[in-house]
Amino acid sequence: MAHYYPELAERVARQADELPELYGDFDFDTTPERFTTDPDVESALPSRLGDRSKYLNDPRLMELVHTSTFLADVPADRVAALSAQYPVSELVSLVRRVCRAGAENVPDAPPEIGELIAVMQEKPDWIDFDLIDDGAAYSRLYAALVSPFMTRGAFLATFTNSYAALPMTITGALSGTRAAHRVNETTAYFAVTALPGGLRRFGPGFEATVMVRLMHSMVRFNALQRTGHGNSRKRTWDTRIYGLPVPQIDQFPAGMIGPYQKADKAVRANRELPYDERAMVEFHRYRGFLLGLPEELLPGSAQEIVDLFNARAATLRHGYDDDCRKLVSSTMDAYLRPTESPFDRVADAVEKSYSKLAFAAAFCEGNLRKAADMGVDLSIADLARAAATAPWLTGRFAAVRIAGKLPVLQNLADQYITELVRRRLDDYGIPEYTTDSREYAH
Repeated sequence: MAHYYPELAERVARQADELPELYGDFDFDTTPERFTTDPDVESALPSRLGDRSKYLNDPRLMELVHTSTFLADVPADRVAALSAQYPVSELVSLVRRVCRAGAENVPDAPPEIGELIAVMQEKPDWIDFDLIDDGAAYSRLYAALVSPFMTRGAFLATFTNSYAALPMTITGALSGTRAAHRVNETTAYFAVTALPGGLRRFGPGFEATVMVRLMHSMVRFNALQRTGHGNSRKRTWDTRIYGLPVPQIDQFPAGMIGPYQKADKAVRANRELPYDERAMVEFHRYRGFLLGLPEELLPGSAQEIVDLFNARAATLRHGYDDDCRKLVSSTMDAYLRPTESPFDRVADAVEKSYSKLAFAAAFCEGNLRKAADMGVDLSIADLARAAATAPWLTGRFAAVRIAGKLPVLQNLADQYITELVRRRLDDYGIPEYTTDSREYAH
Protein backbone atom coordinates (compact mmCIF):
# COMPACT_ATOMS: atom_id res chain seq x y z
CA MET A 1 0.00 0.00 0.00
CA ALA A 2 1.25 3.46 -0.90
CA HIS A 3 1.61 5.67 2.16
CA TYR A 4 3.56 8.62 0.77
CA TYR A 5 2.89 8.68 -2.98
CA PRO A 6 -0.64 7.35 -3.55
CA GLU A 7 -1.16 9.35 -6.75
CA LEU A 8 2.02 7.94 -8.27
CA ALA A 9 1.02 4.41 -7.26
CA GLU A 10 -2.38 4.94 -8.84
CA ARG A 11 -0.71 6.14 -12.03
CA VAL A 12 1.29 2.91 -12.14
CA ALA A 13 -1.82 0.82 -11.49
CA ARG A 14 -3.71 2.51 -14.35
CA GLN A 15 -1.10 1.56 -16.94
CA ALA A 16 -2.59 -1.90 -17.54
CA ASP A 17 -6.01 -0.36 -18.27
CA GLU A 18 -4.67 2.55 -20.31
CA LEU A 19 -2.51 0.39 -22.57
CA PRO A 20 -3.61 -3.23 -22.14
CA GLU A 21 -1.86 -4.46 -25.28
CA LEU A 22 1.47 -3.59 -23.66
CA TYR A 23 0.86 -3.73 -19.90
CA GLY A 24 -2.21 -5.96 -19.56
CA ASP A 25 -0.06 -9.00 -18.74
CA PHE A 26 2.73 -7.16 -16.93
CA ASP A 27 3.14 -8.15 -13.29
CA PHE A 28 3.21 -4.90 -11.33
CA ASP A 29 3.09 -6.72 -8.00
CA THR A 30 6.39 -8.60 -8.20
CA THR A 31 9.53 -6.67 -7.30
CA PRO A 32 12.24 -7.40 -9.90
CA GLU A 33 15.69 -8.63 -8.95
CA ARG A 34 17.22 -5.27 -9.94
CA PHE A 35 15.58 -3.59 -6.93
CA THR A 36 17.05 -4.56 -3.57
CA THR A 37 16.87 -3.19 -0.05
CA ASP A 38 18.91 -6.06 1.40
CA PRO A 39 21.81 -4.45 3.29
CA ASP A 40 23.96 -7.52 2.58
CA VAL A 41 23.56 -7.16 -1.21
CA GLU A 42 25.96 -4.84 -3.01
CA SER A 43 24.26 -1.90 -4.70
CA ALA A 44 25.24 0.71 -7.27
CA LEU A 45 25.82 3.35 -4.57
CA PRO A 46 29.56 4.11 -4.23
CA SER A 47 30.81 4.13 -0.66
CA ARG A 48 32.10 7.69 -1.09
CA LEU A 49 28.51 8.93 -1.41
CA GLY A 50 27.65 8.00 2.14
CA ASP A 51 25.99 5.39 4.26
CA ARG A 52 23.62 3.24 2.24
CA SER A 53 21.53 2.42 5.32
CA LYS A 54 20.58 6.09 5.55
CA TYR A 55 18.57 5.68 2.36
CA LEU A 56 17.34 2.13 2.96
CA ASN A 57 15.87 3.25 6.28
CA ASP A 58 13.95 6.13 4.73
CA PRO A 59 10.49 4.67 3.91
CA ARG A 60 9.43 7.69 1.86
CA LEU A 61 12.43 7.44 -0.47
CA MET A 62 12.14 3.66 -0.72
CA GLU A 63 8.48 3.90 -1.70
CA LEU A 64 9.24 6.55 -4.32
CA VAL A 65 12.06 4.59 -5.95
CA HIS A 66 10.16 1.29 -5.81
CA THR A 67 6.99 2.76 -7.31
CA SER A 68 8.93 4.60 -10.02
CA THR A 69 10.67 1.37 -11.00
CA PHE A 70 7.29 0.34 -12.45
CA LEU A 71 6.46 3.71 -14.03
CA ALA A 72 6.34 3.85 -17.83
CA ASP A 73 5.29 6.66 -20.20
CA VAL A 74 1.84 5.78 -21.49
CA PRO A 75 1.31 8.81 -23.80
CA ALA A 76 4.58 8.10 -25.64
CA ASP A 77 4.12 4.33 -25.38
CA ARG A 78 0.83 4.66 -27.26
CA VAL A 79 2.72 6.30 -30.12
CA ALA A 80 5.46 3.67 -29.99
CA ALA A 81 2.82 0.93 -30.17
CA LEU A 82 1.81 2.33 -33.57
CA SER A 83 5.03 0.81 -34.92
CA ALA A 84 3.03 -2.43 -35.14
CA GLN A 85 0.91 -0.70 -37.82
CA TYR A 86 3.36 1.75 -39.42
CA PRO A 87 6.92 1.33 -40.69
CA VAL A 88 9.28 3.06 -38.27
CA SER A 89 10.40 5.59 -40.88
CA GLU A 90 6.80 6.55 -41.68
CA LEU A 91 5.87 6.85 -38.02
CA VAL A 92 8.88 9.07 -37.33
CA SER A 93 8.01 11.23 -40.34
CA LEU A 94 4.45 11.69 -39.05
CA VAL A 95 5.69 12.64 -35.59
CA ARG A 96 8.08 15.22 -37.02
CA ARG A 97 5.36 16.69 -39.24
CA VAL A 98 3.00 17.08 -36.27
CA CYS A 99 5.80 18.67 -34.25
CA ARG A 100 6.45 21.25 -36.96
CA ALA A 101 2.97 21.93 -38.32
CA GLY A 102 0.60 21.03 -35.48
CA ALA A 103 -1.75 18.04 -35.33
CA GLU A 104 -4.59 20.00 -36.90
CA ASN A 105 -2.50 20.46 -40.04
CA VAL A 106 -1.53 16.79 -40.43
CA PRO A 107 -4.91 15.05 -40.87
CA ASP A 108 -3.35 11.71 -41.78
CA ALA A 109 -1.48 11.50 -38.46
CA PRO A 110 -2.86 9.11 -35.81
CA PRO A 111 -4.49 10.97 -32.88
CA GLU A 112 -2.01 9.44 -30.41
CA ILE A 113 0.72 11.75 -31.72
CA GLY A 114 -1.31 14.90 -31.15
CA GLU A 115 -2.34 13.63 -27.71
CA LEU A 116 1.30 13.18 -26.70
CA ILE A 117 2.18 16.71 -27.78
CA ALA A 118 -0.91 18.11 -26.04
CA VAL A 119 0.28 16.54 -22.78
CA MET A 120 3.69 18.12 -23.27
CA GLN A 121 2.15 21.55 -23.85
CA GLU A 122 0.69 21.63 -20.35
CA LYS A 123 2.27 24.11 -17.95
CA PRO A 124 2.59 22.48 -14.52
CA ASP A 125 2.20 24.87 -11.62
CA TRP A 126 5.13 23.29 -9.75
CA ILE A 127 7.65 24.75 -12.21
CA ASP A 128 8.76 28.38 -11.97
CA PHE A 129 8.67 29.41 -15.62
CA ASP A 130 10.22 32.78 -14.82
CA LEU A 131 13.52 30.97 -14.32
CA ILE A 132 13.54 28.85 -17.49
CA ASP A 133 15.28 31.29 -19.84
CA ASP A 134 18.01 32.08 -17.32
CA GLY A 135 18.42 28.40 -16.59
CA ALA A 136 18.75 27.66 -20.30
CA ALA A 137 21.42 30.37 -20.62
CA TYR A 138 23.38 28.84 -17.75
CA SER A 139 23.06 25.37 -19.28
CA ARG A 140 24.05 26.80 -22.67
CA LEU A 141 27.38 27.89 -21.21
CA TYR A 142 28.14 24.30 -20.20
CA ALA A 143 26.83 22.91 -23.49
CA ALA A 144 29.26 25.17 -25.35
CA LEU A 145 32.37 24.94 -23.19
CA VAL A 146 32.18 21.88 -20.92
CA SER A 147 29.87 19.17 -22.29
CA PRO A 148 31.94 18.48 -25.42
CA PHE A 149 34.72 17.28 -23.10
CA MET A 150 32.59 15.48 -20.54
CA THR A 151 29.49 14.02 -22.17
CA ARG A 152 31.09 10.78 -23.28
CA GLY A 153 32.24 10.10 -19.71
CA ALA A 154 28.85 10.98 -18.23
CA PHE A 155 27.08 9.02 -20.99
CA LEU A 156 28.79 5.87 -19.69
CA ALA A 157 26.91 6.07 -16.38
CA THR A 158 24.08 3.91 -17.73
CA PHE A 159 26.49 1.19 -18.78
CA THR A 160 28.14 0.64 -15.42
CA ASN A 161 25.21 -1.46 -14.25
CA SER A 162 24.05 -4.58 -16.07
CA TYR A 163 20.42 -4.12 -14.98
CA ALA A 164 20.11 -0.54 -16.25
CA ALA A 165 22.28 -1.18 -19.34
CA LEU A 166 20.27 -4.08 -20.77
CA PRO A 167 18.05 -1.92 -23.03
CA MET A 168 21.17 -0.64 -24.79
CA THR A 169 22.57 -4.15 -24.93
CA ILE A 170 19.58 -5.65 -26.71
CA THR A 171 19.21 -2.74 -29.12
CA GLY A 172 22.87 -2.94 -30.09
CA ALA A 173 22.77 0.84 -30.13
CA LEU A 174 26.26 1.22 -28.77
CA SER A 175 28.20 -1.40 -30.66
CA GLY A 176 30.77 -0.59 -33.30
CA THR A 177 30.34 2.61 -35.29
CA ARG A 178 26.82 3.14 -33.96
CA ALA A 179 28.33 4.13 -30.61
CA ALA A 180 29.61 7.43 -32.03
CA HIS A 181 26.20 8.20 -33.49
CA ARG A 182 24.41 7.68 -30.16
CA VAL A 183 26.93 9.69 -28.14
CA ASN A 184 26.74 12.61 -30.58
CA GLU A 185 22.96 12.30 -30.66
CA THR A 186 22.76 12.57 -26.88
CA THR A 187 25.17 15.50 -26.75
CA ALA A 188 23.22 17.23 -29.51
CA TYR A 189 19.99 16.78 -27.57
CA PHE A 190 21.25 18.52 -24.46
CA ALA A 191 22.76 21.27 -26.61
CA VAL A 192 19.73 21.97 -28.79
CA THR A 193 17.36 22.14 -25.81
CA ALA A 194 19.58 24.81 -24.25
CA LEU A 195 19.35 27.14 -27.26
CA PRO A 196 17.32 30.35 -26.77
CA GLY A 197 13.65 29.34 -26.91
CA GLY A 198 14.67 25.75 -27.62
CA LEU A 199 11.93 24.20 -25.45
CA ARG A 200 9.08 26.37 -26.71
CA ARG A 201 6.33 24.56 -28.57
CA PHE A 202 7.81 24.99 -32.05
CA GLY A 203 11.42 25.26 -30.93
CA PRO A 204 14.02 22.71 -32.09
CA GLY A 205 14.49 21.41 -28.55
CA PHE A 206 10.79 20.65 -28.18
CA GLU A 207 10.79 18.49 -31.29
CA ALA A 208 14.00 16.80 -30.17
CA THR A 209 12.38 16.05 -26.81
CA VAL A 210 9.37 14.46 -28.51
CA MET A 211 11.74 12.27 -30.51
CA VAL A 212 13.83 11.26 -27.50
CA ARG A 213 10.70 10.43 -25.55
CA LEU A 214 9.42 8.32 -28.44
CA MET A 215 12.78 6.57 -28.80
CA HIS A 216 12.70 5.50 -25.14
CA SER A 217 9.16 4.21 -25.59
CA MET A 218 10.13 2.32 -28.74
CA VAL A 219 12.86 0.53 -26.80
CA ARG A 220 10.36 -0.25 -24.03
CA PHE A 221 7.74 -1.46 -26.50
CA ASN A 222 10.12 -3.72 -28.42
CA ALA A 223 11.70 -5.12 -25.26
CA LEU A 224 8.30 -6.09 -23.86
CA GLN A 225 7.56 -7.99 -27.05
CA ARG A 226 10.44 -10.27 -26.03
CA THR A 227 9.39 -11.20 -22.51
CA GLY A 228 9.53 -14.78 -21.33
CA HIS A 229 11.99 -17.40 -20.28
CA GLY A 230 12.27 -19.70 -23.28
CA ASN A 231 15.21 -20.40 -25.55
CA SER A 232 14.04 -18.28 -28.47
CA ARG A 233 16.66 -15.74 -29.52
CA LYS A 234 14.02 -13.03 -29.40
CA ARG A 235 12.84 -13.76 -25.86
CA THR A 236 15.51 -11.81 -24.08
CA TRP A 237 13.73 -9.61 -21.54
CA ASP A 238 13.01 -11.31 -18.20
CA THR A 239 10.69 -9.03 -16.23
CA ARG A 240 11.34 -10.99 -13.03
CA ILE A 241 14.97 -9.89 -13.19
CA TYR A 242 14.91 -6.56 -15.01
CA GLY A 243 11.39 -5.36 -14.35
CA LEU A 244 9.97 -2.68 -16.64
CA PRO A 245 12.26 -1.70 -19.53
CA VAL A 246 13.51 1.90 -19.28
CA PRO A 247 11.46 2.84 -16.19
CA GLN A 248 11.10 6.50 -15.38
CA ILE A 249 13.40 6.14 -12.36
CA ASP A 250 16.19 5.42 -14.88
CA GLN A 251 15.38 8.62 -16.77
CA PHE A 252 15.92 10.73 -13.67
CA PRO A 253 19.75 10.44 -13.45
CA ALA A 254 20.32 11.33 -17.10
CA GLY A 255 17.96 14.30 -16.96
CA MET A 256 19.18 15.63 -13.62
CA ILE A 257 22.92 14.87 -13.66
CA GLY A 258 23.79 18.58 -13.99
CA PRO A 259 21.61 19.67 -11.06
CA TYR A 260 22.87 16.71 -9.02
CA GLN A 261 26.49 17.81 -9.38
CA LYS A 262 25.65 21.33 -8.23
CA ALA A 263 23.31 20.09 -5.50
CA ASP A 264 25.89 17.67 -4.12
CA LYS A 265 28.45 20.48 -3.76
CA ALA A 266 25.86 22.72 -2.11
CA VAL A 267 24.82 20.04 0.38
CA ARG A 268 28.42 19.23 1.26
CA ALA A 269 29.15 22.94 1.79
CA ASN A 270 25.90 23.40 3.75
CA ARG A 271 24.79 26.27 1.54
CA GLU A 272 21.82 27.14 -0.66
CA LEU A 273 22.01 27.06 -4.43
CA PRO A 274 22.74 30.52 -5.88
CA TYR A 275 20.30 32.08 -8.33
CA ASP A 276 21.94 30.85 -11.55
CA GLU A 277 22.10 27.27 -10.28
CA ARG A 278 18.49 27.40 -9.07
CA ALA A 279 17.51 28.62 -12.53
CA MET A 280 19.47 25.76 -14.08
CA VAL A 281 17.68 23.26 -11.83
CA GLU A 282 14.31 24.67 -12.91
CA PHE A 283 15.30 24.43 -16.58
CA HIS A 284 16.24 20.77 -16.09
CA ARG A 285 13.01 20.09 -14.22
CA TYR A 286 10.99 21.50 -17.10
CA ARG A 287 12.95 19.49 -19.64
CA GLY A 288 12.38 16.43 -17.46
CA PHE A 289 8.65 17.14 -17.43
CA LEU A 290 8.67 17.34 -21.23
CA LEU A 291 10.44 13.97 -21.26
CA GLY A 292 7.56 12.48 -19.28
CA LEU A 293 8.87 12.49 -15.71
CA PRO A 294 6.38 13.26 -12.94
CA GLU A 295 6.85 15.96 -10.31
CA GLU A 296 7.87 13.33 -7.76
CA LEU A 297 10.98 12.49 -9.83
CA LEU A 298 11.92 16.12 -10.41
CA PRO A 299 12.74 17.53 -6.95
CA GLY A 300 13.66 21.19 -6.70
CA SER A 301 15.84 21.50 -3.59
CA ALA A 302 19.50 20.49 -3.39
CA GLN A 303 18.96 18.00 -0.57
CA GLU A 304 16.00 16.33 -2.32
CA ILE A 305 17.95 15.97 -5.56
CA VAL A 306 20.92 14.36 -3.79
CA ASP A 307 18.71 12.07 -1.72
CA LEU A 308 16.73 10.76 -4.70
CA PHE A 309 19.84 10.31 -6.82
CA ASN A 310 21.58 8.31 -4.09
CA ALA A 311 18.45 6.39 -3.08
CA ARG A 312 18.06 5.07 -6.61
CA ALA A 313 21.67 3.88 -6.59
CA ALA A 314 21.23 2.37 -3.12
CA THR A 315 18.39 0.14 -4.37
CA LEU A 316 19.86 -0.78 -7.77
CA ARG A 317 21.57 -4.15 -7.42
CA HIS A 318 25.22 -4.07 -8.43
CA GLY A 319 26.11 -5.78 -11.67
CA TYR A 320 28.89 -5.36 -14.20
CA ASP A 321 29.28 -8.00 -16.88
CA ASP A 322 30.95 -8.47 -20.24
CA ASP A 323 28.09 -6.64 -21.98
CA CYS A 324 28.70 -3.59 -19.79
CA ARG A 325 32.41 -3.75 -20.51
CA LYS A 326 31.74 -3.92 -24.26
CA LEU A 327 29.38 -0.95 -24.08
CA VAL A 328 31.91 1.09 -22.12
CA SER A 329 34.80 0.14 -24.42
CA SER A 330 32.93 0.75 -27.67
CA THR A 331 31.66 4.11 -26.42
CA MET A 332 35.09 5.20 -25.24
CA ASP A 333 36.76 4.06 -28.47
CA ALA A 334 34.22 5.75 -30.75
CA TYR A 335 35.50 8.56 -32.98
CA LEU A 336 33.15 11.52 -32.54
CA ARG A 337 34.56 14.22 -34.81
CA PRO A 338 32.99 15.01 -38.21
CA THR A 339 36.20 14.70 -40.30
CA GLU A 340 39.59 13.04 -40.21
CA SER A 341 41.47 16.36 -40.40
CA PRO A 342 44.52 16.80 -38.13
CA PHE A 343 42.58 19.31 -36.01
CA ASP A 344 39.64 16.96 -35.54
CA ARG A 345 41.87 14.05 -34.68
CA VAL A 346 43.66 16.09 -32.02
CA ALA A 347 40.32 17.39 -30.69
CA ASP A 348 38.98 13.83 -30.47
CA ALA A 349 42.07 12.68 -28.58
CA VAL A 350 41.78 15.54 -26.08
CA GLU A 351 38.07 14.96 -25.52
CA LYS A 352 38.66 11.23 -25.09
CA SER A 353 41.35 11.88 -22.46
CA TYR A 354 39.00 14.10 -20.45
CA SER A 355 36.23 11.51 -20.74
CA LYS A 356 38.53 8.81 -19.41
CA LEU A 357 39.49 10.98 -16.46
CA ALA A 358 35.82 11.81 -15.80
CA PHE A 359 34.94 8.11 -15.90
CA ALA A 360 37.73 7.16 -13.50
CA ALA A 361 36.73 9.91 -11.08
CA ALA A 362 32.98 9.25 -11.23
CA PHE A 363 32.86 5.45 -11.25
CA CYS A 364 36.24 4.23 -9.96
CA GLU A 365 37.00 6.76 -7.23
CA GLY A 366 40.18 7.66 -9.11
CA ASN A 367 41.46 4.07 -9.16
CA LEU A 368 43.07 3.68 -12.59
CA ARG A 369 43.43 -0.09 -12.26
CA LYS A 370 39.71 -0.42 -11.55
CA ALA A 371 38.98 1.80 -14.56
CA ALA A 372 41.10 -0.48 -16.75
CA ASP A 373 39.23 -3.54 -15.46
CA MET A 374 36.00 -1.82 -16.47
CA GLY A 375 37.29 -1.19 -19.99
CA VAL A 376 38.82 2.30 -19.74
CA ASP A 377 42.60 2.50 -19.99
CA LEU A 378 44.23 5.78 -19.00
CA SER A 379 47.72 6.38 -20.36
CA ILE A 380 50.46 8.89 -19.65
CA ALA A 381 49.47 10.55 -22.93
CA ASP A 382 45.91 11.04 -21.63
CA LEU A 383 47.18 12.72 -18.48
CA ALA A 384 49.57 14.88 -20.50
CA ARG A 385 46.85 16.02 -22.92
CA ALA A 386 44.56 16.97 -20.06
CA ALA A 387 47.30 18.84 -18.23
CA ALA A 388 48.36 20.74 -21.35
CA THR A 389 44.86 21.87 -22.31
CA ALA A 390 43.31 22.46 -18.87
CA PRO A 391 44.61 26.06 -18.50
CA TRP A 392 43.07 27.07 -21.83
CA LEU A 393 39.75 25.33 -21.25
CA THR A 394 39.27 26.49 -17.67
CA GLY A 395 40.53 29.98 -18.49
CA ARG A 396 38.11 30.36 -21.38
CA PHE A 397 35.21 29.13 -19.26
CA ALA A 398 36.07 31.56 -16.47
CA ALA A 399 36.43 34.48 -18.87
CA VAL A 400 33.08 33.86 -20.55
CA ARG A 401 31.43 33.25 -17.18
CA ILE A 402 32.70 36.58 -15.84
CA ALA A 403 31.71 38.40 -19.04
CA GLY A 404 28.22 36.99 -18.71
CA LYS A 405 27.85 38.64 -15.32
CA LEU A 406 28.85 42.10 -16.57
CA PRO A 407 25.88 44.07 -17.97
CA VAL A 408 28.02 45.67 -20.68
CA LEU A 409 29.27 42.28 -21.93
CA GLN A 410 26.35 40.03 -21.06
CA ASN A 411 24.71 40.00 -24.48
CA LEU A 412 28.02 39.54 -26.30
CA ALA A 413 28.94 36.60 -24.07
CA ASP A 414 25.59 34.91 -24.69
CA GLN A 415 25.86 35.49 -28.44
CA TYR A 416 29.31 33.90 -28.34
CA ILE A 417 28.21 30.75 -26.51
CA THR A 418 25.00 30.47 -28.58
CA GLU A 419 27.00 30.56 -31.79
CA LEU A 420 29.44 28.06 -30.32
CA VAL A 421 26.58 25.71 -29.45
CA ARG A 422 25.27 25.98 -33.02
CA ARG A 423 28.73 25.10 -34.34
CA ARG A 424 28.83 22.15 -31.97
CA LEU A 425 25.50 21.00 -33.36
CA ASP A 426 26.97 21.09 -36.87
CA ASP A 427 29.78 18.84 -35.66
CA TYR A 428 27.41 16.38 -33.98
CA GLY A 429 25.41 15.88 -37.17
CA ILE A 430 21.64 15.66 -37.58
CA PRO A 431 20.15 13.50 -34.80
CA GLU A 432 17.60 10.87 -35.80
CA TYR A 433 16.41 9.82 -32.33
CA THR A 434 15.09 6.54 -33.67
CA THR A 435 15.38 2.88 -32.82
CA ASP A 436 14.54 -0.02 -35.12
CA SER A 437 13.87 -3.48 -33.67
CA ARG A 438 15.12 -5.06 -36.89
CA GLU A 439 18.63 -3.97 -35.91
CA TYR A 440 18.44 -5.23 -32.32
CA ALA A 441 21.05 -7.65 -31.03
CA HIS A 442 19.59 -10.93 -29.76
